[in-house]
Amino acid sequence: MKNITKPYRLALPSPRLRPSAFGWRGLEPLLPWLVPLAIAVLWWTASHRHWMSAQILPTPELVLQAGRELLAGELWQQLGISLKRLLWGLLAGILSGLALGAWLGFSRRAERLVLPTFSALAQVPTLAWIPLFMLFFGIGELLKLVVLIKAIIVPVTLHTLVGVRDAQPRLREAAAVLRLPRRLLLWRLILPAALPAFLTGVRLALAQGWTSLLAVELLASSEGIGYLMVQARQLFMLDIVFVCILVIGLVGAAMDRGIQALDRRLVHWPQQAAGEFRRSASGKGWERLQTWLLPLGLLAIWQTASVREWVDPAILASPASVAVALWDGVLDNSLTTALFASLQRTLAGLLLGGSLGFLLGLGLGLWRPAERLLGPSFAALRQVAIFAWVPLLTAWFGLGELAKVVFVGLAAFFPLLLATQRGIASLPAQLTEAAIALRLSPWQRLRRLVLPGAAPSVFAGVRLALIYAWLGTIGAEYFMPSDGGIGSLMIGAQQLFRMDLVGAGMLLVGLTGALLAALGQRIEARVTRWRHA
Repeated sequence: MKNITKPYRLALPSPRLRPSAFGWRGLEPLLPWLVPLAIAVLWWTASHRHWMSAQILPTPELVLQAGRELLAGELWQQLGISLKRLLWGLLAGILSGLALGAWLGFSRRAERLVLPTFSALAQVPTLAWIPLFMLFFGIGELLKLVVLIKAIIVPVTLHTLVGVRDAQPRLREAAAVLRLPRRLLLWRLILPAALPAFLTGVRLALAQGWTSLLAVELLASSEGIGYLMVQARQLFMLDIVFVCILVIGLVGAAMDRGIQALDRRLVHWPQQAAGEFRRSASGKGWERLQTWLLPLGLLAIWQTASVREWVDPAILASPASVAVALWDGVLDNSLTTALFASLQRTLAGLLLGGSLGFLLGLGLGLWRPAERLLGPSFAALRQVAIFAWVPLLTAWFGLGELAKVVFVGLAAFFPLLLATQRGIASLPAQLTEAAIALRLSPWQRLRRLVLPGAAPSVFAGVRLALIYAWLGTIGAEYFMPSDGGIGSLMIGAQQLFRMDLVGAGMLLVGLTGALLAALGQRIEARVTRWRHA
């Protein structure tokens, strides 16, 4: 039989064309610095050739000079005030969250009674509470402390709850076999097992606390680094704003690295997979009714306090008046129009920032040199708390609709960028082998292998981007005056002491956020349903 198989020769690239011959590997460590250097050169050229006004784009030399002057005294003073506030908020919030989460994790009855109400209140973002807190506590130090505790206690409580609850069943069996007393069960078994989840909650609390502190300092403060940025923005001293943004990013990065180092030092044993924030699986009538005892009791106390005027009605509106304000706002379309305007901004910002984040994440995931070139710069920008960009964006884009959409887009950008990049980077190598074996073109590889494989991570990023875009919308309407929007309506109602309208707005913000989160989960489950087939 005639052999028709042709001999196969492995074609190697010419030595002259190999990347190592050009010293590519030697230059690769320099790639992360190319983008910052290019931005610096462009900045220097644009500022010195007056492509933009000096009030909007100060020269690098002016920013360096402002940095040296601020480092001589005022910056440390204002930053110290902010960090002191953050420290007190962290102490109060972490200790409260640890105690509450451990109690809920230990006691099924407590979880059944308290967790549904706690979760419902946690659905209302910290930003939405600020107008209410401003009326309750003024604009002094107590306001900052309360805002910080609200931002910090939620992630610490929920993660501690998961750690304690999921650690109990097997450890209780081991403790029963070893006949350990309750004290040793707590200190030797349950708390060490819950430590990884607790530290995860602390890490999230650090980020949320730092962001919330900057937000409240931008809104209502006469001290702190947020106030320094507002003052500089009002005087069009953007050199100071640039310095503050850099300092805020460095502080955020230092705190994140610090908690990671603490995690590695304290947790040195194998960890189980993360638990779920599942609800108590009580099925019987009385147990189901127990979940309503706390919210109904709180509503009764609230209504009684308002009717008997234990608290000034101008500060604490009754639940009935909040319900009436909500109903009237729906009937006369004032609330629905404001909500629709906010949702339009959310959608516009999500399309802008989300699509850009997806495309850049796709490029960084598919092409390693792009990740080496751009990845470190994006990682550095992500360390800057989102509200630190407000003074700069308002100076560049004004206070109109464009500035709001850009801010919302920035909030939605990073979740999709990171999710898309990580989803593609985590794809198994077998997909590449399959693509070669099937002789797929690059477009076919992308459409049939890469995008379906990365879909779970991408749509998890879409879900986060929805939430962050909604929060960014509320923040944009707080900081940038507008003719419509639920955030602007709440701020206006707070200034008029319309607490019933503030309460109705908070309710709408919380319900809309919960519905957007549920929509994101629904989209994620539907698009990636093939995983469960």
